Amino acid sequence: MKHRAESFAKVAVPVRALLNRFALLFLIVAAFAIMLLGKADTLMMERARSSVVDVVAPVMDALSRPIATVSEGADRVNRFFSVYEENAQLREQNARLLEWQSAALALAAENSTFRKMLRFVPERGASFAAARVIGDSGGVFVRSVLINAGTAEGIEKGDAVVNGDGLIGRVAEAGRRSGRVLLVSDLNSRIPVVTEKNRVRAILAGDNSPSPKLSFLPPNARFEVGDRIVTSGHGGVFPAGLPVGQISSVADGVIRVQPFADFYRLEYVRIITEFPGEVAGQIVPSSASPSRQR
Repeated sequence: MKHRAESFAKVAVPVRALLNRFALLFLIVAAFAIMLLGKADTLMMERARSSVVDVVAPVMDALSRPIATVSEGADRVNRFFSVYEENAQLREQNARLLEWQSAALALAAENSTFRKMLRFVPERGASFAAARVIGDSGGVFVRSVLINAGTAEGIEKGDAVVNGDGLIGRVAEAGRRSGRVLLVSDLNSRIPVVTEKNRVRAILAGDNSPSPKLSFLPPNARFEVGDRIVTSGHGGVFPAGLPVGQISSVADGVIRVQPFADFYRLEYVRIITEFPGEVAGQIVPSSASPSRQR
């Protein structure tokens, strides 16, 4: 038993010496570890504290002066809604002004057209019906327009159609509330005419071009560029004296007439439903030049 105690003592002494030797080193390492951990925790706490303060600072500032903040916020909200309402009113006013401007321009154009139509001075006993051009029923081989008047307004097939510039054509079809007008430039249009100056008779024949030509000319007849052409009234279909156009070219035996009316800008027309005798009226000459070929 004594021998065992001596053997244990011999082994324990070196172990204790080894533990004593490394105990100091362990304590030093542990102390440094604790110091580093405390330092790291301090940095993390400082960063967290700074972030929280950044978030809470505006709220704390607002709470420190609640009356001023609430008043300023209310003013901003009121200004926002005031500006929004004002912009809405301005947009509405601008839309109304644009509508009024469009209406004023349309009325000005209509008044100009009506004033030109009033240049036509009818003889006593002549009757007219006014109509608006509502469409173009023409095509490659047809030159005609649609109007919003028909037999209900006394219009019949064959009636002459004029505007403020001169002869437009004749009624080719007449419904109850609508009609189709064959223009003087149409291939099927044939109108007895006469030169206003020399009283030379001819037939104005359309050929689907902007400038119809004169046909069935008397021999040795002389025509000059600029001569005015009016209806002759022969055959009783058209009243006499309606301005048609003026001679635009005389070349190779072909005489072209440029109509006074601008067929590309027809809006309102007048239909001659009745006329007495051979002379129905005259159109007061306008200072404006005749429509040019397009």
